Amino acid sequence: MKNENRQPLLTIIVPIYNIMEYLPRCVHSITAQTYQNLEILLVDDGSTDGTGELCDQLAAEDERIRVIHKENGGSSSARNLAIEEAKGEYLGFVDSDDFITVDMYERLYQGIVDYNVTVAQIGRDEIDAEGNMLPNICEPPKQPVCFESKEFLRELLMHRGDCSFCTKLVHRDLLQKERFPVGLLNEDFHLLVKILPEIGRLVSLPGQTYHVFYRIGSNSRKIDKEAFSRVFGDCVDNADMAAQIVEKDYPDLRTTALRFGVFQRLEYLLHIPVSQMRADNKQYREIVAWMRRNWWRSMSNSLLTGKNKIYHTLFAIAPKGIRVLHKKLKGL
Repeated sequence: MKNENRQPLLTIIVPIYNIMEYLPRCVHSITAQTYQNLEILLVDDGSTDGTGELCDQLAAEDERIRVIHKENGGSSSARNLAIEEAKGEYLGFVDSDDFITVDMYERLYQGIVDYNVTVAQIGRDEIDAEGNMLPNICEPPKQPVCFESKEFLRELLMHRGDCSFCTKLVHRDLLQKERFPVGLLNEDFHLLVKILPEIGRLVSLPGQTYHVFYRIGSNSRKIDKEAFSRVFGDCVDNADMAAQIVEKDYPDLRTTALRFGVFQRLEYLLHIPVSQMRADNKQYREIVAWMRRNWWRSMSNSLLTGKNKIYHTLFAIAPKGIRVLHKKLKGL
């Protein structure tokens, strides 16, 4: 990528569904950016509460805003449509509940220029409806850090890296072959891991300029019981996908990929409803079989903690019984 003294067009994509109350704050935090050469795509994903009309009103305030109205298909389908429509050289993503600081995209683009990379990311914080700061999911670095693709994949597999596209600015060429998977609930991790071999290097910048807003009844984040189970199932599928990429492109990360696969399956077994731990649940049955088949490899994996290994052993022996006991012990 050439280091040119110009401001290329950035396309910022906002998937939107029934978010009347918080959408203006989100959009105004984007239009207020110190980096001015923006195209802002608001994708109304079949809203039914007047949010679509609100999108049109916001577009009338700023000529950089373009609205796309579509039938409801989920956040991934909205993002994918916007990628097709985007005119920018770089793409950013903001969820409609959230908001960003005024210098976020200036800092991200400067990071791309300074470190000659195709992707830059910056930290995020988490805020609840009462304005309380929640614990950080990912700790931002104190100084800029450049990662080769393999190093960043290791960070992801160790649960230290940030997989969210909302904290990143991405060269559009990276998203021409792959798209966000429609119907999956951990879509950012899925796409990021797939394109990592093409990224080469990325820079992680200090600070927290992306603000994740959690609220009771959030349309973009509430998960019903069925989806709650699916998100942990999707995480297991992502672990298997990551293991395949490791086997093909980064074989020296096999130990790390195994650790990730065990951890994701433990999360599944610890969180799905006990009522779904049945022999006719194909994914549950396959996960238990995998835990039993890979028990010895897990016991010799230096990246797994003693607690991980104890849980692995217990769930390999009697998964449903351990969950019932676990629930009783937590209730004491």
